[in-house]
Amino acid sequence: MRGCIVVSQSIRKKLSTLKYSTAFHQSGQGAPWCNFVANIELSLWQVYINKQFLKDWIPDGWKTLLQAEGDPSYLQSLSDFIDERRASTDEVYPPANEVFNAFVKTRPEDVKVVILGQDPYHSAGQAHGLCFSVNRGTPIPPSLRNIFQELCEELDAPLPGHGCLDAWAKQGVLLLNAVLTVEEGHPGSHQGKGWETFTDSVVEALNIAKEPLVFMLWGAQAQKKGAVIDQQKHCVLRAPHPSPLSAYRGFFGCGHFVKANEFLVSRGQNPVDWTLRD
Repeated sequence: MRGCIVVSQSIRKKLSTLKYSTAFHQSGQGAPWCNFVANIELSLWQVYINKQFLKDWIPDGWKTLLQAEGDPSYLQSLSDFIDERRASTDEVYPPANEVFNAFVKTRPEDVKVVILGQDPYHSAGQAHGLCFSVNRGTPIPPSLRNIFQELCEELDAPLPGHGCLDAWAKQGVLLLNAVLTVEEGHPGSHQGKGWETFTDSVVEALNIAKEPLVFMLWGAQAQKKGAVIDQQKHCVLRAPHPSPLSAYRGFFGCGHFVKANEFLVSRGQNPVDWTLRD
């Protein structure tokens, strides 16, 4: 298994010249972004993308985008590992039908901000497939509470009454963890099994194929994962992790929510409503 994303020079060239637009999408010329992959050899990817754990939950737009990745054979061992762990314990989070919620809630053509997380929450009832987010009715975790504190100070807004970030995802904020599953009480238990390679491919594809985006990289792990991002093209915002252990080292006062919206507005895009008013 390769430890990094392998994208051939010919595919990279096609990606870098791709210009997605609403007019193109509505013209009937093909699926969002990816008519260009029609002439690329995809037979191996087709085998793995149709593995049950990918086939059922990843929307077609993302499947098409990710077919530009190189050798996908690591998906076989990842799939086998997840199947084995779910057969051995009921305490793998999030539930199978929520693992890919980040991709379900945010279509590739709608992405305008990317927030990179680490592991899903590892306590029962918390993780639901969006980094930092929890379902309504679940107590707000400390890192998310610190995110809300920074957000409210920047925007002079009241603290949200819940921790569900669905509203952000629906506005084009991709809430992507580096690892998409975890076992209860064991943070990092599914690291090194293939998820990092999969999510690296998402970051790389967005970096190459999309018009300028905002990337929010909080903490050393997110910043390492975002090292491939073209800083001349995209708005890359870095800060310490919002964990209580590091938020006071520069996350508080980072101004990222205002800066993200300023960048979007400067490019003629709608700003994100971060306030979670409902």
